[in-house]
Amino acid sequence: MKKIETANAPAAIGPYSQGFITGGMLYTSGQIPLDPATGEVVGTEITAQAEQVCKNLGALLEAAGTSYDKVVKTTCFLADMNDFAAFNGVYAKYFTGCPARSCVAVKTLPKNVLCEIELIAEV
Repeated sequence: MKKIETANAPAAIGPYSQGFITGGMLYTSGQIPLDPATGEVVGTEITAQAEQVCKNLGALLEAAGTSYDKVVKTTCFLADMNDFAAFNGVYAKYFTGCPARSCVAVKTLPKNVLCEIELIAEV
């Protein structure tokens, strides 16, 4: 296993890693809309937060030597399913290969953000 760490994505805020490569696959921890430089939440509405989450995931993909077109599965968490359409609008710009996906609404996300995404990608 190889641990993935990059300053271009938020540092872990708990006892976990940004991601790992094993068996030719990258597994990321869930990313929330934190600015990697400040650790502060970016945006107050779903589109701005989803954009930052996707940027954070892009940094992890790059650090692992892979890209969005190699993503095979995502798991998406929304604080409010009413944000689904707006979230999808941002998501579709990044995940153009239409990977397998689960998307669920949850009661609360860390730092009370509106969305979180984790992914699995081929390296």
